[in-house]
Amino acid sequence: MLAKRVIVCLDVQDARVVKGTRFVDLRDVGDPVELAEAYEREGADEIVFLDITASVERRQALLDVARRTAERLFIPLTIGGGMRTVGDIALALRAGADKVGVNSAAVARPALLAEAAAKFGSQCVVASIDAKRSGESWEVYVNGGRRATGLDAIECIASGGAGGAAHIPEAIVGAGADAALVAGILHDGVTTVRAIKAAMSHAGVPVRETA
Repeated sequence: MLAKRVIVCLDVQDARVVKGTRFVDLRDVGDPVELAEAYEREGADEIVFLDITASVERRQALLDVARRTAERLFIPLTIGGGMRTVGDIALALRAGADKVGVNSAAVARPALLAEAAAKFGSQCVVASIDAKRSGESWEVYVNGGRRATGLDAIECIASGGAGGAAHIPEAIVGAGADAALVAGILHDGVTTVRAIKAAMSHAGVPVRETA
């Protein structure tokens, strides 16, 4: 059985990592490069940077941050935010990203995912979905969680809502996911990557060993 991955998500605004609740009440939690390195040392299998204002401000994602981080990481790096064209995705990959996350542009024009996968390989392209509960269902949001789309996200694998390490193996086993994306419980010191992997291992979920 293949090892399950722990992916750490860092929401970035103005070159700083921020954390909020349901896309609002953002607070500064640190430097993206330093945090990425720290989480790699703890055993993270992958780092994701999401530039949460790039789409709404119609600018490119954090290419400089991507370059500085890629120079120092040994695990895969995914960059998302502001990816509107195949050209934008090419710039992010050239800056050092291993994968690119596409959200708002993929909702507006799903063909972008196929075009990018055909050019760079499907392993480089990730569909990133922001969702909020709407009654009994989950609705897809774009532009950094600012605009509702009316689309139902219930069939997509989700991240968010974990309150501790024990919730991660529950989600993986219950959903049959290949990986778990975590953010706030790490940034706030509620748990660590090592503790999450220990909980996964205890639950019988295979993980990559932490150095």
